[in-house]
Amino acid sequence: MNDFTRWIELEGAANVRDLGGLPTTDGATTRSGRILRSDNLQGLTDADIELLVGSHKIRHVVDLRSGPEVTLEGPGPLTTVPEVTIHHLTLFAEGGRHTDVDADRALPWQERGADDDLRVTGFYYGYLRDRPDSVVSALRVMAKDDGASIVHCAAGKDRTGVLCALALEVAGATREAIVADYEATGERLEQVLARLRASDTYRDDLDSRPADDHRPRAKYMLQFLGVLDDRFGGPLPWLHAHGWTETDTRALRSRLRD
Repeated sequence: MNDFTRWIELEGAANVRDLGGLPTTDGATTRSGRILRSDNLQGLTDADIELLVGSHKIRHVVDLRSGPEVTLEGPGPLTTVPEVTIHHLTLFAEGGRHTDVDADRALPWQERGADDDLRVTGFYYGYLRDRPDSVVSALRVMAKDDGASIVHCAAGKDRTGVLCALALEVAGATREAIVADYEATGERLEQVLARLRASDTYRDDLDSRPADDHRPRAKYMLQFLGVLDDRFGGPLPWLHAHGWTETDTRALRSRLRD
């Protein structure tokens, strides 16, 4: 699994890696230095910011956290960096007091059904069902060519995992590579959960379930992609049904391939 990931070591985030270096269906590999994925960026240090903005040329942040999370946690230190644009694109339906449905408790791993496999697949598909506008907009930001982008949520696992899987599908990465990249968060899971437990926003919900319940498993991503295959003929047809264009596809592929 390490062959499919490129970790970036930061002091203030634990689950940061590059989407480059993954094999594609035509025998090539995705390009490094274009799109990064991460867990919460609230704890970035000055050295982290210099590394991300200076060395990795981050110019766009796709923040997938819900309205309540941003309200409770704050927008993060990258909001003070002039070169960086923050794009807050929640994947929850709007409605509650803090703008999201189930708003006052909207966290990415909350219980939403009895069967664990179906629950995970269900809320992954729920992001697309409830916020196709955010999904398409996030992928368009990731396709921008004026510097690198970084996409994140709280753990960098579920919401970030879905967006990165879709981006990699558009780029032509193999399913095996997409699943392996998704599973790679498991290598950093203990560090990620420790950071989230230090926050009042996440602690109680995390402590209510065993740590292993939060582990990303291949079957979750395979089932999610299978839903798109069965219902729409694949991720790209779903995107096209929600306003994605061939121009968008070329732009995102050029970021991760050319």
